[in-house]
Amino acid sequence: LFIFNLCLGLIFLSGFFHMKNKNYIISKSHKELLIPSTPCRAKTNVMFLKTHKTASSTVLNIMFRFAERYNLTIALPAGQLVHLGYPKTFLAHFVEEFQAIGQNYNIMCNHLRFNPSEVQKVMAANTTYFSILRNPIPLLESSYVYYKDDVPAFRISKDVNEYLASPMKYYYPTDYKQNIYARNIMWFDFGYNNNAEDNKKYIQAVLKEIEQNFHLILIADYFDESMILLKHTLCWDLDDVIYFKLNSRSQDTVQTLTPESKERIKAWCSLDWKLYLHFNQSFWRRIEETIGLEELEKEVNHLRMRQKELMETCLLDQEAVGKDHIKNKALLPFQSGATNILGYNLKQDLDNRTLRTCQKMVMPELQYTSYLYAVQHPHKKRKQLGLPLLWTSFQE
Repeated sequence: LFIFNLCLGLIFLSGFFHMKNKNYIISKSHKELLIPSTPCRAKTNVMFLKTHKTASSTVLNIMFRFAERYNLTIALPAGQLVHLGYPKTFLAHFVEEFQAIGQNYNIMCNHLRFNPSEVQKVMAANTTYFSILRNPIPLLESSYVYYKDDVPAFRISKDVNEYLASPMKYYYPTDYKQNIYARNIMWFDFGYNNNAEDNKKYIQAVLKEIEQNFHLILIADYFDESMILLKHTLCWDLDDVIYFKLNSRSQDTVQTLTPESKERIKAWCSLDWKLYLHFNQSFWRRIEETIGLEELEKEVNHLRMRQKELMETCLLDQEAVGKDHIKNKALLPFQSGATNILGYNLKQDLDNRTLRTCQKMVMPELQYTSYLYAVQHPHKKRKQLGLPLLWTSFQE
């Protein structure tokens, strides 16, 4: 027994680098613990294609925290950029110090328009690629409100239903750089022509190409389930995928879509609609094949319990608050269009370690990008984001 325990101890010690035993084989009759199946190692080379209005800012925060936890190198936007060249098609030199760092980046997750050959110049050969999609119906309404002031097609229409009643009245494909958010935005983010004709053969070819380029496509409408699938795919811990919802807006800025408008979105954004339907199906198929629905439910509940626990620890109001109620302006998210982007207030009496954890979980995207840029490239000029300087004292 002593020898057995010693061997067992050594097996577990050998897995100290965040290796995790995926599936214990439980014998139903004795409920005893048998030999664990092959432990897997956390994947640390990961590329996340950050799509627009798909809960992707929350995923970005998860990626940034993971990178900090394991001291990983992030492919951050060069110079004063906050995106990786978006909406231009991505090129490797959009990444800070690409010439010097070469293919030694671990994490890439800021907004870019996907271009596989250029991304491969930056990321290692064994990188795991994933992205996230959202039902185009709520997505278009969200884009409409968020980009109301920036997108010509949105600006000149009264509201989202008026826009959808006759989109071609407002939408000029020649303004495509300004109007990308107004039609098939996900298709565009994946690197394709968002004004392409809806042709069955073309769509099949694109879907096949996306399947070849990406190991995993998550679904924002099932965000917690997506986080569990991500955790399994990357062999991460539960705490690696815990999150507070970021960049969401207050309910009073949501415009109600008529049933006609909902149907029109399926036709107007038919490329996105087909993309979504295809990967929503493969998402659930993947869950059934790898986790199973029963286990998924257990893990989702566990995630929500842990999230609730952290909210009780960190947050003053136990929930997100409107922009006018955010006490520390350093934690104010970027505000856009007609939205009221929510943020958080932290409790005052947290010890230093807890405070740091909580701050990272609520730190808005621009602040976090800029902060990591300052840490990773200390000799470069700070990103001028027009943000309060308060947040810079987080770690200094």
